[in-house]
Amino acid sequence: MNELETRTIRKVMRRIVPFLILCYFVAYLDRVNVGFAKLQMNAALGLSETAYALGAGLFFVAYFLLEVPSNLALNRFGARLWIARIMASWGLVSALFAFIDPISKSLGVSNEVTFYTLRFLLGVMEAGFYPGVIFYLTLWFPAIYRARVVSLFMLAIPFSSILGAPLSGALLGITGAGMAGWQWLFVLEAAPSVLLSIGVIFYLTDRPVLATWLNKEEIEWLDTRLAQEAKEKVAAGHGHLSLWQSISNPRILACASVYFCLNAASYGVAFFLPSIIKGFGVSNLQAGFLAALPFVFGAIGMVTLSRNSDRTLKRREHVAFALALAAVGVAGAGMVSAPVLILGLLCLGQIGVSSVPPLFWPIPSSFLTGASAAAGIAAINSIGNLSGFFGPYMMGYLHDKTGSFTTGLIMLGSVAAIGTVIALRLKVESETPSAGVAPKGAVAH
Repeated sequence: MNELETRTIRKVMRRIVPFLILCYFVAYLDRVNVGFAKLQMNAALGLSETAYALGAGLFFVAYFLLEVPSNLALNRFGARLWIARIMASWGLVSALFAFIDPISKSLGVSNEVTFYTLRFLLGVMEAGFYPGVIFYLTLWFPAIYRARVVSLFMLAIPFSSILGAPLSGALLGITGAGMAGWQWLFVLEAAPSVLLSIGVIFYLTDRPVLATWLNKEEIEWLDTRLAQEAKEKVAAGHGHLSLWQSISNPRILACASVYFCLNAASYGVAFFLPSIIKGFGVSNLQAGFLAALPFVFGAIGMVTLSRNSDRTLKRREHVAFALALAAVGVAGAGMVSAPVLILGLLCLGQIGVSSVPPLFWPIPSSFLTGASAAAGIAAINSIGNLSGFFGPYMMGYLHDKTGSFTTGLIMLGSVAAIGTVIALRLKVESETPSAGVAPKGAVAH
């Protein structure tokens, strides 16, 4: 690695990644804070566990329907404007959850219907953000850097839980202006998304050639390197796929299956983690701090495994290992009864759950480019996120049927185990480009 490459990548990393982490931090917080609101909201609105789970999952149905069109729009109109639109609209919808009861009364519908509608609308508004950022990163970073970059970006998830869980627990104690704690939680946690949408317009740069914060030599190196990688994909028979081919390609569907299994375990646990911990007999504030603990371990595991994945380029093996950890941790938590063991196994499972995405996304990026990458990445994410409906719904349904989370956790762990098997069969392209030098010890496979 020469001095120019080191300097350029460092500049791009410092400019783009911290800001995107902040954006995804508030995105993920707005997506899952309903898990904490549930501790008060269900009783206030008369929602059952199944109704709550159905509403939580409807977010991902909208995601499935609109991810691909949204990512294609991002590729057409540019990242800045499209990501800003996404963030402003989801922030406004998230704040509306605080007013479910008056909205229901004014429309003459039940609280359940309003809750379902707003969760679906939240998915409509947020669709395209995550795969859009993943695609955006492929426009700035060569292949051998992507796992570590995505891992840094995805630190927003554990950080949003490490910081957001105690914050959400504390906000439940706020009252005033005729609103309960769960209502204040939605309003106060939605505001940063709207404010950051303005920052996106003025801070992000769509492509390297437009980067005034890079000098001419750095722009030429980066643009040449990325163009060379794109040519290699085309020469290998990848890159120029139609929209239908992008979303029906067997390799894309295999990747989507792995991501489906991951998200079933991820969201199935995330939306009910505060309730599981609340069952230990702790206060809302204590539940917030304890709910943050698995994500501390998840953040450490994510960074460690991602660095090793970039060093060895054994993407498939790392994804399978992380999914195996998720399977053991989540299913194991359903097989024990002691709170300490449950929490310990959930920490183990979260190491796997947090680690999979940054280990996984370089795999489809290795055979997709341009508009095909935008459509393919969005297709994988949208299909994979359908389990964001399946996982939480089954957890709520099984809890209502059995009175505990045991069966649901074992089921989610089993789905992660299926994902482990599929991951081991993924075909992975070599990431040692002719335009650059692979990291020391890298092995193409």
